[in-house]
Amino acid sequence: MADTAAPQLPALPSPGLPTAPGSNPLSRKLNKILETRLENDKEMLEALKALSTFFVENSLRTRRNLRGDIERRSLAINEEFVHIFKQVKEELESINEDVQAMSSCCEDMSSRLKAAKEQTQDLIVKTTKLQAENQRLEMKAQVADAFIAKFQLTPDEMNLLRGTKDEPITEDFFKALGRVKQIHDDVKILLRTNQQRAGLEIMEQMALLQETSYERLYRWTQNECRTLTQESCDISPVLTQAMEALKDRPVLYKYTLDEFGTARRSAVVRGFIDALTRGGLGGTPRPIEMHSHDPLRYIGDMLAWLHQATASEKEHLEAMLKLVTIEGVEENIQEVVGHITEGVCRPLKVRIEQVIVAEPGAVLLYKISNLLKFYHHTISGIVGNSAATLLTTVEEMHLLSKKIFFNSLSLHASKLMDKVELPPPDLGPSSALNQTLNLLREVLASHDSSVVPLDARQADFVQVLSCVLDPLLQMCTMSASNLGTADMATFMVNSLYMMRTTLALFEFTDKRLEMLQFQGPLSSLPNMDSVSLKVAMAQFDRYLSAPDSLLMAQLNFLLSATVKEQIIKQSTELVCRAYSELYAAVMDPSNEYKDPETILHRSPHQVQALLS
Repeated sequence: MADTAAPQLPALPSPGLPTAPGSNPLSRKLNKILETRLENDKEMLEALKALSTFFVENSLRTRRNLRGDIERRSLAINEEFVHIFKQVKEELESINEDVQAMSSCCEDMSSRLKAAKEQTQDLIVKTTKLQAENQRLEMKAQVADAFIAKFQLTPDEMNLLRGTKDEPITEDFFKALGRVKQIHDDVKILLRTNQQRAGLEIMEQMALLQETSYERLYRWTQNECRTLTQESCDISPVLTQAMEALKDRPVLYKYTLDEFGTARRSAVVRGFIDALTRGGLGGTPRPIEMHSHDPLRYIGDMLAWLHQATASEKEHLEAMLKLVTIEGVEENIQEVVGHITEGVCRPLKVRIEQVIVAEPGAVLLYKISNLLKFYHHTISGIVGNSAATLLTTVEEMHLLSKKIFFNSLSLHASKLMDKVELPPPDLGPSSALNQTLNLLREVLASHDSSVVPLDARQADFVQVLSCVLDPLLQMCTMSASNLGTADMATFMVNSLYMMRTTLALFEFTDKRLEMLQFQGPLSSLPNMDSVSLKVAMAQFDRYLSAPDSLLMAQLNFLLSATVKEQIIKQSTELVCRAYSELYAAVMDPSNEYKDPETILHRSPHQVQALLS
């Protein structure tokens, strides 16, 4: 390390000697020192900072010894550095010796490894080959495991599918069966590769396992369906899954539905007989046979029970087949419901026939006919036309009741024609007419309250009116045939008025009212045609020319002239009033007289003037 020398102070100028400002060294140095900015001279600051550590007293002695102090301090620092570096040198030499020893050891080990490598080269080659073979075997094992997992069942799944006869079916069974189906479909991939033999073997194995599984599933489902013989039927989720699985085997699927239909048929028949004879639990509701004295309620309760049972059986089948997605499910449901309800047809038919054949009355027969038609329409809306036997039975009973109803009306009409009553003295409706119209009113009232579809009711209405009104009109005509012209007209008008009044209260009567209106015109009645009226008016003209000629001879024997005058006056008013009514009827276009002015050429006022 270089010695650090104290700065040489410049010689001061001698006093009294003039010096030039630019040539004086001291001056220049002072100026330089004064111009120097110590904060920018880092070396000077560091030197001053180091100086301050040992230069603590600024005196003449210390200033003179400053150079020596700096040199001594520099020497001490250099000696310390030499001492420390000597230790470093010794440590480096020790490290060098260790490195040399390690180098010798490594060379020895390297030579030994080289010798060992030469000796174990064959072993390494064999080991490498074994490792590669192990990797290939591990890859094959993974492929084999994946193959088995994809194309084979586990032992548990095999046990589920092959289970014992008494072992129940669970949801795990359907999962295993789904795996069999999936394997059977996936194995087709192998048939398109070089593994056709394995594919065929697996396919055959899965096919046999499928058949075994479906056979066990069918037996279990069959037993389950045989237990559904209670009136209330609970369809379990497992049974629903079983039907969904059996759809892939149409024959087993059909046999299962037949088994279900047979079980439910016996349950429905037993329930129907119990409802007829025993009633509900605890006697509520009461047995239907208890109401056999009321034919309408009796038949209505039986049909209502069948309607409810039919709807319930359809709901049971829909619940059991809700997971089945093949075509024709709705047809299967309707077919099975038809088979189930077929068992109640015979007892139903026997009881309804007993009621109808007993002929409870035309009105009641008509109500029963409408009731049967309503339930035929309602039940067919639930199960379509597949429940052919039940619907046919109801339709047969409807036709039978309708036939006996019209037979009853025809018998009533024939009785009217057999014994024609004479018109009453007041020329009002006869008792037979009133009775028949009351019967018709009751029939039409039950017809209006019927729940049968509108088009069917309208068709029945026309037939009912034809069966009643035509004989009634014929009876009225025959009853009035022995009356005079005016009395006949009055009686017929009153009878037609009663018929029209009765029909006007009900629907579908407009056409018949028009027909009655057509039968009502005076011109169509006997002795009320234009020729007959002209002959009568000629006689009336002779009366007008000499009204006194028709006076009764007994008037001349009356002692009171006032009474005689009053009788003549009242009779004249009656004649004028009758002529006014006749004139209005003839002039009415609805009575269809042609050229009415040629029939009645005098107005009522003219006739009144002639007679007054």
